[in-house]
Amino acid sequence: MTFQLNPRQDLANKMLGSSATHTLLYGGSRSGKTFLICRAIAIRAMRVEKSRHAIFRYRFNSVKTAVWYDTFPKMMSLCFPGATYTPNKSDYFYTFPNGSEVWIGGLDDKDRVDKVLGQEHATIFLNECSQISFSARETVRTRLAQNVGLPLRMYYDENPPRRTHWSYRLFVAKVHPEPPNRPIPDPENYQIMQMNPVDNQENLSPTYIAELQTLSARQRLRFLDGEFGQAGEGQLFDQGNIETNRVKSMPALQRIVVAVDPSGSKGEEGSGNKSDDIGIVVAGLGLDGHCYVLEDATINAGPGTWGKVVVNAYQRFEADAVVGESNYGGAMVEHVVKTAATAADVSLSYKEVRASRGKIVRAEPAAAMYEQNRVHHVGMFSELEDQLSDMTTGGYIGDGSPDRADALVWAMAELFPALVRRMERPGVSPIIEIDSPLDGF
Repeated sequence: MTFQLNPRQDLANKMLGSSATHTLLYGGSRSGKTFLICRAIAIRAMRVEKSRHAIFRYRFNSVKTAVWYDTFPKMMSLCFPGATYTPNKSDYFYTFPNGSEVWIGGLDDKDRVDKVLGQEHATIFLNECSQISFSARETVRTRLAQNVGLPLRMYYDENPPRRTHWSYRLFVAKVHPEPPNRPIPDPENYQIMQMNPVDNQENLSPTYIAELQTLSARQRLRFLDGEFGQAGEGQLFDQGNIETNRVKSMPALQRIVVAVDPSGSKGEEGSGNKSDDIGIVVAGLGLDGHCYVLEDATINAGPGTWGKVVVNAYQRFEADAVVGESNYGGAMVEHVVKTAATAADVSLSYKEVRASRGKIVRAEPAAAMYEQNRVHHVGMFSELEDQLSDMTTGGYIGDGSPDRADALVWAMAELFPALVRRMERPGVSPIIEIDSPLDGF
């Protein structure tokens, strides 16, 4: 091989080959984490015949673009230029001459996941595991079972999220991610190593790190310094609660809405500073009286595009209404949405909502529903959940405006009219007691 590991990669490579079952490589962007784990998987595949290995990411399109077309073939070309392997482009797996296979899959694609998880594997790699729910990780882990003479290994990598994320709790705090967060029984089986762009400078453009240094403080912490973010004091929304109540599939629903938050203000409302992000969240009211968050379709685009996104979500989920926040958009939101609906020949119900109080006052009743275990995320919405984690009793501590979180609050207010009364009446307890699924709706 002509490829040489840099010193940090060499240390990480030794860790990947150690006796621990679970290894997490975390750190900044473009530090070589995914490349190194793909290399370890290829070595294991070529070492033992008929072994089977899987690489998962939350979205199939992401793993296909980042790993199938980019990292894996690039790694094979650099590290094993004489090796042969055959890609199967219909089922997306590589076959080596000794019969070993490396499969890729997205956890958002049920049919593909069922196909991959219908087999046992000697190695499983969760790529960008910050985007993957703990429940999905637990399901995938049941397929780490192929007995072909290789020690079973599960690898993970990520740009580190908040310390409330399951990966921090499991690998750093060494506790079970779900309440009551007891210490894990085998901490020696969970090892972790940080890798940052500065460790991989020889393989990066000279200007890349300089570009990372221009990011916001929070983004620099994650993508340059590779550090787990602090959980804000006085958080309104607890990540552990979100994780505990997360579900895999959409139940029977009695009402679905698509909520749009176009304000994009930075800091306090009315500051006049605008963002291009349009918060678009789909949520539904279950027959059990619970709220189900179905999709975060938030987009950074102009009206011609985000209007189509809203109408597309309305059609796909067979929604009952579009709810638009109007403080910073006035009649613009309704005009954009209805114009897109007309162009798509879609009959659409639209309702305008207006904020008369601040973001935190509006969010508190919604947070109370989370505390009562009556809100369920159907899948993983990492960016939305980051914004929820940044909503504190002292204000929003994240970058820019919480467009996604605001849209979710509007959706919940439309689904649960009792929330609106508490949003508009400061000092009233946000706790909502509902005896019947239809009470107060």
